[in-house]
Amino acid sequence: MTVRRVLRFAAPLVVIGLGLAAVFALHASKPPPKTTDEPAVRATALFVEPVQRQTVTLSVNTQGEVQPVREIDIVTQVSGRVIKVAPAFVEGGSVAAGATLVEIEPDDYRLQVTEAEARVAEARLTLAEEEARAAIARKQWQWEEGKVKPAALALREPHVAQARARLAAAEAELENARLNLARTRISVPFDGRVREKAVDIGQFVAAGTRIGRVFATDRVQIRLPLTDSQFAELGIPLAFMASDAAEGPAVTLSAELAGRIRHWQGHIVRTDAAIDPRTRLLYAIAEVAEPYGAAADEGVPLPVGLFVGAEISGREIDGALVVPREALRSGNRVYVVGDDNRLAIRHVEVLSSDDERVVILAGLAEGERAVISPLRAAREGMPVEPIRRDEAALIAQTSAAPMGGERP
Repeated sequence: MTVRRVLRFAAPLVVIGLGLAAVFALHASKPPPKTTDEPAVRATALFVEPVQRQTVTLSVNTQGEVQPVREIDIVTQVSGRVIKVAPAFVEGGSVAAGATLVEIEPDDYRLQVTEAEARVAEARLTLAEEEARAAIARKQWQWEEGKVKPAALALREPHVAQARARLAAAEAELENARLNLARTRISVPFDGRVREKAVDIGQFVAAGTRIGRVFATDRVQIRLPLTDSQFAELGIPLAFMASDAAEGPAVTLSAELAGRIRHWQGHIVRTDAAIDPRTRLLYAIAEVAEPYGAAADEGVPLPVGLFVGAEISGREIDGALVVPREALRSGNRVYVVGDDNRLAIRHVEVLSSDDERVVILAGLAEGERAVISPLRAAREGMPVEPIRRDEAALIAQTSAAPMGGERP
């Protein structure tokens, strides 16, 4: 009875064990499942441009304010009442060199000239009289051979000298009176424009009164700040002074005026004597000749006080490495596509850059393909599909062309 019970319970367990053993045996005998390769990473299509070796002229961009080369205060040299003011002598008016701007009442000064002329005539008469007396004295004191020569006083030589001195003084007074009369007409020694006017008809002015301010229009200047690296790109000495034999770098000035961008041409004529102690910048001075005439842009002058941008032509470099401006990334990095179409990140040394190009000093080689497309998650070695921008444009034009037999 006991044996039967044991068999009754043990038999199912044995069957189950044999079944599990068979399952494990079958599973072990199956061939291992085939493993599939990871899906290929899709290459990123990017526009590229080859690194080119060119002869380039560096340029420096800066800015400054247009200032007059010559500007003077108009100050009276004589006193009196103003009787005439030229119509051109107004703020903003154009004045010619030597033209009378203001006239002070001249009557008193004409009288002074007349009085001085009378004193000169009197002094000349006195001198003539003394010279005649001296001649008579010499005849009266004719000495015979062996006699002592008479004293100078006896020959009236001091009297003649005194008369000559009085004549010279009278002539000087006449010259001064004539100068004062001429100074009643006030003018400037150059063509210019009036910045300020501070006098009018009927006003009494004393000598030394400031009545206006005028600047010359034959030339204007612009002080342009330069950093040390910008100055190096110009290729001029630190203490530069232009001359007929060594003309300064050309400068193109630009500004928005009357709703349009205007351009004017000038040259660097010199540099400041010292570096600005506050900004640590060196200033180059550009000049534009005839800013209100020949140098005007379609008749638009380069006015004093205008704030302008300046592009200065720098030194020329043969065989410089050049890439498009889009190729330069933050931190002076350039993405390059290798022969295996994988991305390489290069750190470069930049010599110069502008809105269109970057001149590379080191870090690239001629012919390498520089990436110009935006790329956010760039990583070293990532697969890319390089596309030349000019080739892409050609493909686009070909695709857009009408098929044969079709009418556009």
